[in-house]
Amino acid sequence: TVAKRQGTDETKCASAISEYNAALKTAARVPPMPPPKGYSKGVKAYLAGDFKQALAVWTPVAEQGYAEAQYNLGHMYRKGQGVTQNESTAIKWYILAAEQGEPGAQFNAGLMYQYGEGVAPNNAAAVKWLTLAAEQGHTFAQYNLGIIYARGKGDLTDYERAYMWSNLSANTENTSGDTIKHLLGGIMTASQISKAEEMSSRCLNSDYNDC
Repeated sequence: TVAKRQGTDETKCASAISEYNAALKTAARVPPMPPPKGYSKGVKAYLAGDFKQALAVWTPVAEQGYAEAQYNLGHMYRKGQGVTQNESTAIKWYILAAEQGEPGAQFNAGLMYQYGEGVAPNNAAAVKWLTLAAEQGHTFAQYNLGIIYARGKGDLTDYERAYMWSNLSANTENTSGDTIKHLLGGIMTASQISKAEEMSSRCLNSDYNDC
């Protein structure tokens, strides 16, 4: 039955979410633009496994407003690298970087709101940050938006938008977006699926400016 298949697919989806979200909690990133003076010392220390030194170097740089350092501090506080794990502090740094348009920070802030890490679960806040990342082409943000819209409550339940974001994530990377599409296909009408496909094409063709 549809209900039985839905239960099986949701179990698979939950497993996929855990797997890919764990993979996305990546190591600190080296910025593409020339960093502030001293930032590279933190990169070298981090790569050498000297997390305390990396934290000491990056903290003043982050406090000066450099988004990549803020992102990295978010990661380190989230994972407890060189410092006592503190998810509340982690999301503070993620949001500071996210407000500057850093897509990885936007994704991680959205993820923490989605699953209640360091903050109370808040799907509306999760959608805000995930959407900003998704509209920059962040595949896993697109995938998680599909999850939220498929399983949300009230105004956040939107199967067509869930299908759209799942489809976009499936087009660019193996995120199990096809699994979500399959699940939604069992409960959506043909016209809804057609509309969602059109939304997906419009979003992609507009370089995420019309989603």
